[in-house]
Amino acid sequence: MSEIVLETKNLGISFGGLHAVSDVNLQVKKGEIYGLIGPNGAGKTTIFNLLTGVYQPTEGTFYLNGKELKKMSQERINHHGIARTFQNIRLFNNMTVRRNVMVGLHNRKEFKCSMFESLFRLPRHFKVEKQMKKKAVEILEIFGLEDERNSLACNLPYGKQRKLEIARALATEPKLLLLDEPAAGMNPNETEDLRRTIELLRDKFDLTILLIEHDLKFVSEICDRITVLNFGTTIAGGNTKEALSDPEVIKAYIGK
Repeated sequence: MSEIVLETKNLGISFGGLHAVSDVNLQVKKGEIYGLIGPNGAGKTTIFNLLTGVYQPTEGTFYLNGKELKKMSQERINHHGIARTFQNIRLFNNMTVRRNVMVGLHNRKEFKCSMFESLFRLPRHFKVEKQMKKKAVEILEIFGLEDERNSLACNLPYGKQRKLEIARALATEPKLLLLDEPAAGMNPNETEDLRRTIELLRDKFDLTILLIEHDLKFVSEICDRITVLNFGTTIAGGNTKEALSDPEVIKAYIGK
């Protein structure tokens, strides 16, 4: 039986008595690429916000590798192994491409320096800085971004900015990677390149990936299983092809 990496039990949240998300039950297996789809306003990004500590659930709970993470801060959840990207790209635009990845590396124990070591520029500070620069370039090579390592993030074309955001999330060494509309705004060539990159990450780093996406062709090609939401509740789930063919799913996307 495959190991369950992410499990949610009746997960939900209400804002002022209004149920934004209710009774969401997911079981995402180790090594899966799992899709979370649905029309605009279905509650997909709200679930990501619950899983990363941006919001605290008002009902239900969730587990990563059997450990309950409810009520933990964003930082602690990241340390336990959940990293994410955002629907709207959030990079440090005036920092270099390499520095953006190094921000993610700061969360890893092997790159920790004390405030004293950094403030007084002790030898360990320079040693760790050198190690981080090398590791950042290694990560950028996976995404084909090593040649742009000294460029400002804001000067990258859109598709490469998307890749850089994933690279920064990967730098935190996650067990579960949450991708919020990674293919949004990409042309067909960029989308296909992204698909190959995500599959490479899954295989190379033994990652489990949960993604939100509106491009149903992309979803059908990359996702092992999906859950479909509408108005904050689950309307279908399971095998990707079967779930996309469900009459309730078709109705939710295109109407009667």
